[in-house]
Amino acid sequence: MRAALLALAISAGAVQAQGWPAKPIRWIVPYPGGGITDVVTRMVTTKMSGPLGQPIVVDNRPGANSILGSDLAAKAAPDGYTLLTVIAGYSANVTLYAGKLPFDPLKDLVPVSLAAVAPLIMTVNPSVPAKDVKELIAYAKANPGKLNFGSSGIGAAAHLTCELFKQTTGVDMVHVPFKGTAPAMQAAMANDIQILVDTPSSLMPQVRAGKLRALGMFSDKRLLAYPDVPTVAEAGGPALESSTWVLFMAPGATPKEIVSRLAVEAARAVTDTEVERRLAQSGIDPVGNTPEQAKRFLDAEVAKWSKVIAAAGVKAEQ
Repeated sequence: MRAALLALAISAGAVQAQGWPAKPIRWIVPYPGGGITDVVTRMVTTKMSGPLGQPIVVDNRPGANSILGSDLAAKAAPDGYTLLTVIAGYSANVTLYAGKLPFDPLKDLVPVSLAAVAPLIMTVNPSVPAKDVKELIAYAKANPGKLNFGSSGIGAAAHLTCELFKQTTGVDMVHVPFKGTAPAMQAAMANDIQILVDTPSSLMPQVRAGKLRALGMFSDKRLLAYPDVPTVAEAGGPALESSTWVLFMAPGATPKEIVSRLAVEAARAVTDTEVERRLAQSGIDPVGNTPEQAKRFLDAEVAKWSKVIAAAGVKAEQ
């Protein structure tokens, strides 16, 4: 990957001669401030602004399951002065809202770089008589339809991860969507729902406080930040990997030289020692790759979740 980024850096050198960037860059985050998308974007773009020689202004535009902010970016001038951050829900929206979006998510926006990946964690209310994933599967099979799992909304990474878990293990659980992670977490602690999957940074404080029980990480290895939490496979479940992620996008017709320069600076930023340390503390793995690698990643996520959505019969919120 380093060789690919070096080639990008060389090809992106022409951008400086063209005078880009000559003014502040607007970076749209289609979610409220304070969440993983906003925090990672601000952390990384702050490091990017120095080498670019211009401030990067984060513009939070939440609404309509991220569609509002994504549409603004898709219709912005493709001049390198409007960028966008998307997460796993974006790849699900391609299928959930097929033919209904005000823009083409695979043409009107192009990947710049995958900044970071955050594996998801499965937690349960302490009243659930399962100490690991194997016991949870057995309990769910013995009590079909009696376990409720929550998520931050229909089509969210947490929702679709549980649907994939259901399809892989053959268990019957009921989805209860909420308007965000915070109310879902409150419901899990109150035992209104029994299972909640989300990012470790959101749920581990409640696990440490004894209000939730961690069963496993949807990752191929244990996270450095939480070495005491096994992977789902280690805890007796299927070898499933699932995450939310932070991916940078640009309007579709943005010059390749500008996209390449942005990818180089994003990769440099996420591998900054301080940024890496702060991300790792939250259970987030920095990536930083080329536009081509980011596109392959996004295409694979779209295909993966399209199958899950079809098998589960998930319908978009009206």
